[in-house]
Amino acid sequence: MTISNEDDLDKLKEIGRIVANTLEAMAAALEPGMTTAELDMIGRKLLEQAGARSGPELVYDFPGATCISVNEQVAHGIPGPRRIEAGDLVNIDISAEKNGIYADTGASFAVPPVTNATKRLCRDGRRAMWVGLRQVGADRPIAGIGQAIGQFAEKNGYTLVRNLASHGIGHSLHEEPGEIPTWPDRSERRIMNEGLVFTVEPFLSMGANWATDGDDDWTLLSDPRAPTVQYEHTVVATRNGPLVVTLPG
Repeated sequence: MTISNEDDLDKLKEIGRIVANTLEAMAAALEPGMTTAELDMIGRKLLEQAGARSGPELVYDFPGATCISVNEQVAHGIPGPRRIEAGDLVNIDISAEKNGIYADTGASFAVPPVTNATKRLCRDGRRAMWVGLRQVGADRPIAGIGQAIGQFAEKNGYTLVRNLASHGIGHSLHEEPGEIPTWPDRSERRIMNEGLVFTVEPFLSMGANWATDGDDDWTLLSDPRAPTVQYEHTVVATRNGPLVVTLPG
């Protein structure tokens, strides 16, 4: 989506705030012993109370309101009977729709006690996202996002999952300009037009380069198996740089 009027921007900010608040509440509720289905139910109720509908459920008939991925799962984990344990690395990815507009956010959380390496991975995963976000702006190259994230990952001794990309969003959950690489891609030649809405969501890993299919139709696993985190914001490219709409408030 390209923002062309204040009404669409207001709607985008509203749904962005809703998914951000839902993510914050689910993170606060996360504790050892609970199942991923119980955590998902918290998210479902909050979205419903805000008048929003789960994006993956609405668009793809996904079997859950949110995607919750644990440890070896890097994306699209189905909420279910799996119990969260101390030491787990849990990713929560939330996208939702209200008034015909979608927003998408996500973050990874380490359930204490965890190693210093895992703490560092979470810290650096968020930093990698912001490194990419700082490249966003009207008339700037899309490739700058992946180049900056790639330089950060290499400098700090990480790999990037290179088949899970950022994407356009707004009137649909996934839309133009299609996939946006969060890794260096010399073939990327597009420019961000003013008002372009998309996600920035690098998958930073301690060794994985790819995401491969799991045992069901949805869950993706790290390949090779390695701790991996994802952090995601929905952003608008403006003349003044990035306008991040998925902040709690």
